[in-house]
Amino acid sequence: MVVITGADLGLIFIIIGVIMLLAEAVTPGAFLVVPATVLLVLGAIGMLAPDLLLSVWSPIIAIAIGVPVFMLTVKLYQKLSPPMPPTTTVATSLIGMEGVVVTDVCPNNIRGKVKIENDTWSATSTRPIPIGYRVKVINSEGVHVKVEPIGDAPIAECK
Repeated sequence: MVVITGADLGLIFIIIGVIMLLAEAVTPGAFLVVPATVLLVLGAIGMLAPDLLLSVWSPIIAIAIGVPVFMLTVKLYQKLSPPMPPTTTVATSLIGMEGVVVTDVCPNNIRGKVKIENDTWSATSTRPIPIGYRVKVINSEGVHVKVEPIGDAPIAECK
């Protein structure tokens, strides 16, 4: 019969902890740092004080180590990768942006088209705006925008 001592268990914890840290290094964001750190510390305790590792204090020590390590890891990941704005464009994010009319924009309909950056949006305005004139987005509703001309634009013919 094989008897595992606290020192043996400590060595096993250290090996598993190192493997988990290596896995975290290869695939960052897997969040293996927390359990790996807990296992490394418990392994060190098992090597230094084998009886303590096999006592009721072991889970309490694991929690006392795990909670601060978890908090520090979360803060570190937030620092390494701060939140970013969405990569998709939504109509509300267009307010204030400028574009060019590609199809005459007329009041009370959304048949007009404006190109803003690389996307073309259905547009309306309070007055007709002809093709080629620069406009600024003043409002958005759903998938279309309301624009106003930048500078003096001649009045387009709306049908």
